[in-house]
Amino acid sequence: MKRRDLIKTGLGTGVALGAAAALPARVFAQPMAGSPRDRELFAIAKRELDKAGEVIWRKDIVGIADFGVHSAQRRFHFVNLDRQEVKSFHVSHGMGSDPEHDGWLNMFSNVEGSNATSRGAYITWEWYVGKFGTSVRLGGLDSTNSRALERYIVMHRASYAEPSHIDQWGRLGRSNGCFALGEEQFKIALLHLSGGRLLYAEALGLNEDGTRAYPPTAIVGEPEEGYHILRQPRPDTFSQANPGVY
Repeated sequence: MKRRDLIKTGLGTGVALGAAAALPARVFAQPMAGSPRDRELFAIAKRELDKAGEVIWRKDIVGIADFGVHSAQRRFHFVNLDRQEVKSFHVSHGMGSDPEHDGWLNMFSNVEGSNATSRGAYITWEWYVGKFGTSVRLGGLDSTNSRALERYIVMHRASYAEPSHIDQWGRLGRSNGCFALGEEQFKIALLHLSGGRLLYAEALGLNEDGTRAYPPTAIVGEPEEGYHILRQPRPDTFSQANPGVY
């Protein structure tokens, strides 16, 4: 689905929230404080907003999920361009992206049934009540996440995404490809990241000091049938998953 098609279809609450109304150009100040990572996140947020264009109708906050760092880290960054601040939270990735269940994402996929996380830009739509209670629908804006709707990729709360899960297991549990957050963090996402805002998922691997996380997060092969391989699973740790914890 092309970005312009999302506007024409009227999916979500775009019309109700004035998605079709002309919006004045926004000029964001460069953050004067914050870590080297935060400053890079600001640049990424602005770049992705410019790329998305008129599809995104609420441009004050951008969510950036950095799946290039371990799931025990706060890697879901809410970049507030109006207040010039970044707040970071935990978020789970899909079990299909992490077959070893070691907390590192190995691959992205846009394939239905893969249970994997998809990379790319999303628009957040309306709330609805589903399997995990109140959830937020997402629309994929890129070819790498174009099947988000049919795959039911959403933001939702989950017990395996609570910080207490990290205390017990050293990592978060895994979703079926959705952006799963703990209870309190999901409430913040409902208030500050739903209703026409941009969510961007990528393996950036950004540490707070601006260095890159290890293992390396560069894509090592060309996309094949909807898969983007970041690193090969390690056979020696495969299936050390503590069955049932996800």
